[in-house]
Amino acid sequence: MPAPGFLLVATRELRWIVRDRVALFLILGVPLIAFAILSLTFSSAVIRGLDIVVVDADRSPTSLAFVQTVAAAPGITLHQRADDLAAAMHAIRSGGAIAAVYIPENFERDLKAGRRPQISIFYNTQFLTPGNSAAKALQDAVRDAIAAVAPARPELPMTVGTLVVEPYVLTNPALNYAQFLLRAVLPTVLHVIIGAAAAYSVGSEFSRRSLRAWLRCAGGSPLVAIAGKLAPLAAIFIGLMGLVAVIVHGAHGVPFRGDSMMVAVSACLLLVAYLGLGSLMALLARDLPLGLSLTAILCSPAFGYAGVGFPVVAMLPFAKGWGVILPLRWYIEVLFDQGARGVPVSATALPFAALAGLAILYAGLAWWRLSSLAGKLPRTAAARASMPPPRPQPRGFGAAIIGEIRSVLGNRGALGLMVLAPILYGVFYPQPYLGQTLRNLPLAVVDQDRSELSRQLIMTLDADAGVKVALQADTLTEAQAALYDRKVFGILEIPVGTARDLLKGDPARLPAYVDAAYLLIYRTLLQGIGESVAAVNAGLATHDARAGGLADSLMAVASPAAILPVPLFNPTGGYASYIVPAAFILILQQTLLLGSAMLAGTARELGGRAAQTARGSIGAVVAHGLAHLVIYLPALLLYLVVLPRIYGFTAVGRLPDMFLFAATFLLATSFMGQAVGAWVKHRETAVVLFIATTLPQFFLVGVSWPVEAIPSALRNAGLIFPSQRSIDGLVHINQMGATLSEVSHDWLAVLALVLLYFLLAVLSTGLHRWRATRAA
Repeated sequence: MPAPGFLLVATRELRWIVRDRVALFLILGVPLIAFAILSLTFSSAVIRGLDIVVVDADRSPTSLAFVQTVAAAPGITLHQRADDLAAAMHAIRSGGAIAAVYIPENFERDLKAGRRPQISIFYNTQFLTPGNSAAKALQDAVRDAIAAVAPARPELPMTVGTLVVEPYVLTNPALNYAQFLLRAVLPTVLHVIIGAAAAYSVGSEFSRRSLRAWLRCAGGSPLVAIAGKLAPLAAIFIGLMGLVAVIVHGAHGVPFRGDSMMVAVSACLLLVAYLGLGSLMALLARDLPLGLSLTAILCSPAFGYAGVGFPVVAMLPFAKGWGVILPLRWYIEVLFDQGARGVPVSATALPFAALAGLAILYAGLAWWRLSSLAGKLPRTAAARASMPPPRPQPRGFGAAIIGEIRSVLGNRGALGLMVLAPILYGVFYPQPYLGQTLRNLPLAVVDQDRSELSRQLIMTLDADAGVKVALQADTLTEAQAALYDRKVFGILEIPVGTARDLLKGDPARLPAYVDAAYLLIYRTLLQGIGESVAAVNAGLATHDARAGGLADSLMAVASPAAILPVPLFNPTGGYASYIVPAAFILILQQTLLLGSAMLAGTARELGGRAAQTARGSIGAVVAHGLAHLVIYLPALLLYLVVLPRIYGFTAVGRLPDMFLFAATFLLATSFMGQAVGAWVKHRETAVVLFIATTLPQFFLVGVSWPVEAIPSALRNAGLIFPSQRSIDGLVHINQMGATLSEVSHDWLAVLALVLLYFLLAVLSTGLHRWRATRAA
């Protein structure tokens, strides 16, 4: 036996990890399963097969050829040919298609006459990533189709040339979604598990283990105690961080461009920070389930505050401020700067220093808290004796409902998860996204032409809503330094002779270097540059031309048909309007799952198997489900009615349809929690089982990552969770105005889960009773 000290504490902890199946599953099983799911989810680097609808109001040979060309385009699949726009809208509202193309009447006639008929593209921006991907694919397809069917026209004399933007994509030239998302998502999932594992390890000393024994093994030193306890976890998670690198850079072939040592040290600092934070939460709570819940509440929303999906530069002050205290925020910045952008090490000094400071802070606070608790806590047996005995299962259906509500209100862990957590998440989760759209993104302009035209272009750029000319650099080197320091996110070069080439009637090329490490920034900047250049080109083309004469003819030659993109349901492209309504449904599911299973685990822990099986009769399962429905009615009103209007999201659903679907979803979730709870022995097991599943589930739904890009086997496996179909159905009802009949396929699937999990909850209890009878 080693002498008291670091080695003895570490050995004690390692033995416990091996023997405790829940700890082993949390530390190794959960991350490996999550890595496998996410790796398969992003196995399709390019989004293809997006379903569209075509409405051909012209029905001419030209429009038929046009439709055939569009249908053959990559990235999209022709789902159906609708007779009118009403049928197309029905297909989009019901989830059958993500976008529609409308070909107007007299398309062939107007195209031949040079009248520039207008092709309308309707796309669903409530599902922002799939909708925008479909819109881009459709616009490219429509341009190609117009070029294929447009009649040849004699060349008209062009008085001036045109400006042509030549985009040079920095950091992610293939615009690979897997490269963009997977690099950040895997460490995000792991950081939740790191915090939970530390909270579980430290919190177990307040339940099934002994704080005094822990400190005795450390020779009475809190510093040795906390360091020795967390050392085995740190070693395991360092290995898992290495596995993340192998998955991202090996299996998915994502290039690494920066300093690997800096990223490796940053990963270690991230581990220290979240091991310290999880330990601190458990030491503050002095209760294992509560410590785990607090850790989950702090860690789970961190992905939004890290600025991966919605950039930090566009966040409101509170979100920026809160993100500062989250280690993940700084680690992601280091990871993207070095792994994706390849900037000099000196440019990453600030986020690296912030990450190091937070690691020292949280580890130091955990040490300080343990020092203050040393010798002051009761023994574990005394702590258990202070817990209230389980209430006997009430007799009568109504009494069972009331008894379950009392159990929730009287259980600190369940009360925090099922009542307080939805309120906290409702306020806390949306904050990173409330900026909604990106505005005034800083751009550097290198004006080497210094002409009246270049000055006009710079003023037009600065007037665009999405772009702000933050730097007029003399050289590309100066602009590149600003790009490395995140002072700008793109560079537009105006070469020498741009105005001269235009006056000669030649095209003038404008190189645009845009950072694509964050795809939303890339798209907004490139769109702003394109809009500004198009405005200048339009002014040049119509200069000195008579209205309705040469100007119109020139436009018809350059663009035989006009393309009108029409965003639907979330017309401003607001990020919060897109991400938060779906996340709200997932939050309801996760908190109810955890709370429902935790109540069963509490009954088992305090009253034995008999108390747990008493919860599993047919009447009790139904009564508990109805009690949970009553408890969650305020949360439903908050998430589906109140907060969408406070935050300015679209909320146009019919209340009867919405609440009938939502009630079905809550019952399915309650029964699933009860079915799982029939097998757990301790309260905290439920938290461990579901704590790290939120992010993988969210990507499987198809809101932020198209279902067409997810392997069908994985997509079908995700259907075991009620949120999979409920998010789709409730978002279509509340944000898109669909009726219950239009989402009946989703509703019927959730109804099937209600029946399935009800039967599993009852049968699980029956199986336990049968085993107990045989054992007797």
